[in-house]
Amino acid sequence: MVPLVSSFMLSTKGQSKSWVETVIDSDAPDGWRFKVKTGKISEADEERAKLGTKTGRGEFGCLLSGSALTDDYIRDQTAAGNGSWRPMAVVADAIKGKQYLSVESAPVPTVEPDLLNFAPEQSMFRGALGFRLQAYGVLSWGDFFRDRQVASLATFADLIQEAQELVRSDASHLGDGADEYAKAVATFLICALGRAVDYWTINTMWEPGGEFIIHTFSEMTIPIVWDSAEGNPFAPGGGGWNKTCLDWVIRVVDALPFNVREGSIRNLRAQDVDPPTNAVFSSDPPYFDNIGYADLSDAFYVWERKPMASVFPELGRRLATPKDDELVATSARHGGSNKARDFFLDGMRTVFERMHRSTSTDPISIYYSYKEKGKVGQGSGWESFLEAIVGPGWQIDASWPLKTERPTRNRSIGKAALASSIVLVCRKRRLDAPIVTRAEFIRTLKREMPDAVDAIRKAGVGPVDVQQCIIGPGMGVFSRYAKVLEDDDSAMPVKTALTLINRVWEELENELETNFDAETQVALAWFATYGFEARQSGELITLANAKNIGTNALFDSGVFKDLKGKTALTPREELPKGWTPATDKSLTVWECVQHTARVLNAEDGGGAAAGRLVAEMGPKAAEARALAYRLFEIATQKGWAAEALIYNELAQEWPKLEDLASSAEVRAITTTAQAELF
Repeated sequence: MVPLVSSFMLSTKGQSKSWVETVIDSDAPDGWRFKVKTGKISEADEERAKLGTKTGRGEFGCLLSGSALTDDYIRDQTAAGNGSWRPMAVVADAIKGKQYLSVESAPVPTVEPDLLNFAPEQSMFRGALGFRLQAYGVLSWGDFFRDRQVASLATFADLIQEAQELVRSDASHLGDGADEYAKAVATFLICALGRAVDYWTINTMWEPGGEFIIHTFSEMTIPIVWDSAEGNPFAPGGGGWNKTCLDWVIRVVDALPFNVREGSIRNLRAQDVDPPTNAVFSSDPPYFDNIGYADLSDAFYVWERKPMASVFPELGRRLATPKDDELVATSARHGGSNKARDFFLDGMRTVFERMHRSTSTDPISIYYSYKEKGKVGQGSGWESFLEAIVGPGWQIDASWPLKTERPTRNRSIGKAALASSIVLVCRKRRLDAPIVTRAEFIRTLKREMPDAVDAIRKAGVGPVDVQQCIIGPGMGVFSRYAKVLEDDDSAMPVKTALTLINRVWEELENELETNFDAETQVALAWFATYGFEARQSGELITLANAKNIGTNALFDSGVFKDLKGKTALTPREELPKGWTPATDKSLTVWECVQHTARVLNAEDGGGAAAGRLVAEMGPKAAEARALAYRLFEIATQKGWAAEALIYNELAQEWPKLEDLASSAEVRAITTTAQAELF
C-alpha cells in the first residue's frame, strides 16, 4: 500500500509553513509513515510538496519503488476494493491560528460498529452527469461518507426528530399552532443538516492558503478527490455543526421578510404547469447537461428523508429522488446524446410555449449559465435552449450577467468558474416582424455588436462571463426577425446563427489585436504558444520579423528578457517596482496589463496604486482592458487556471480602477509624477 496524494502542503500562509513528509520506516505499517513538519521550506521543496505523489493527470508514482501508477491501474485496484483511507495529519485550533500535528501524537477516534448500520444503501447512478467516483469503487451513497461521518449524520437526523417533539411540547400554549411551529423549527434544522452533508463527505478538500475546508459541492459535480479534509462536527470552526451548519441557517432566517403575502410551492414537471393568464415569469431552468440536479440531490435526500417524513410526509416517502422526468439531457438515462437532446428540447419548447400563451406584453426573465467548451454554440446546450425560446415566438430583448456567486467561491477552488448567471430578458416577437436574408443579418450583426461588446466590457463584466453575455446582442438581432433566409430560401437554424455570431465576435477580437503596438502583438503570439516559458531565441526572431520589429526593441521595452540563446516573456514577479506609464519611453499595452496585474495584488500595491497606473495610460487604457480579456481567453483555452484568474480579476476590477484613476487623489499624484519628469 502506497499513498496517492495530490499535495503534501497543509499551510502556505506566512513565513512559517506546514507540510507532510513521508518517512520510510520498516516498523511502520507498509514500511512508511506520515510526519508533519512546520517551519521554513525552500521554494523548490514547497513546489515538490504541492505535487504530492502525482506525476500527471490521474497518475501517481510509487513511494517505495518509483514505479508509475497509471489511472487505469488505480481504477482497477480501487474498484476491486484494494484502496483505503489513511489519516495524514490532524489540524487543531490554537491560540495563534492553526496547529498541525502528526497522527501518532493525536490519534483519530474510531466509531462503534452499531452506528455504521445507518449508512445509506442507495446506489449512485453510473451515468449521472459529473459523477466520477463510481469508476474508483464508490458505488453507493454509503461509500460517499466515512464511518465518523455516517455516525454523525445519522445521529443529527435522529436528533431533529427529537427536537421537533420537544418544541411541540414546549409550545403547547400555542394550541393548534404548536404543531406548525414545531414543523417550522424542524424544517430549519433539516436545512442545517443539508449543510452538514456538504461538509461531511469523502470529497471535502483542504485549502492550505486559507487553512479551511472546501465544501463538497464547490461545483455541482462529484469528481475523484485524493486527499480529503474531515471536519469535526463539534469543532467551533469550519465543518462544525454550530458555526458552519446551524449559524448560516439562523442568519438566513433572521434576514427573511415576513411581511409578504402567502406563497405556494408545487412539485411537478415544468411541462405540466398550466399558468394563469397574464402571469409574470422569472425562471432558472436546468442547464442542459451541465448539472444532474436530481442525482446530486440524493447525497442530501438519503439523510434528510427520515426527519422530513414527519414534516412533509409526501416528500419523505421515497428512497431516492425522482429522476426520469427531470428536464436535463442525461445521455445514459435517455438512450444516447441525440435522444437526450430531443428530450430536453421538446420539454423546454413546451414550457416556453405555455409561457407565451399566458403572458400579454410583460417580459420574462430567464437565468441561464451553460458553460460549453470552446465558443458558445459549438455544443448542444445553448443551441437547444435558444431554439426552445425562439421557436414559440420570443425575442431576446437584453442579456446581462447577474452576480449570483459569493466572490470568494471561484478563487477558493482555483478555477475560473462562472461568476454570474446570465439573465435573458425576452418579449413576444412582433406579429409583423420582418424576414431578412443571411447577408442582411450579418450586416446588422457587424453594425450593432461592436457597441454592445464594448458596453459589456465597460460595465466590468469579467471575461469568464463575457462569452455567454455576447449571446444576448447577437441572438437579439436574430430573434427580432420572423425568419432569416439562407441562400436556398430555407430558414436559418439557431446553430448557424450562433456560428455567425461567434465569427463576427472573432473578427472584432482580431481587429483589436491588429491595433496593438508591435511589441504587444509579438508578446501575445508568444504567450498563446509558450506562455511564460523560455524558448530558443530563434522562435522570437521569427515572430519579430513577422511584425517588422527587431528583437533588441523587444528586449529594450522590457516585454521580453534576453537569456543568451534563449528568451522568455518577463515574468510579473521580475517586473521593476516603481514603473509608471508616464516615465516609460517605449510604452506598450502588454506592459500596462502585466504591471497593473502585479500592482493590484502586490503587498505594496492595491486598488489605488493600480488606479494610478490606469490614470497615466491615457488612450492605452482601453487597449489594456481589451488585452486582459484576450489573455483570459488564451489562458482558459490552454488550461492555465491560475493565469486565467489573474486576467479575469483584472478585467472585472478595471471599471473600479478607472473610477480611482479619475479621483482627485489619483489625479493629484499623477500630476505630481508628471511634473517630476521636467
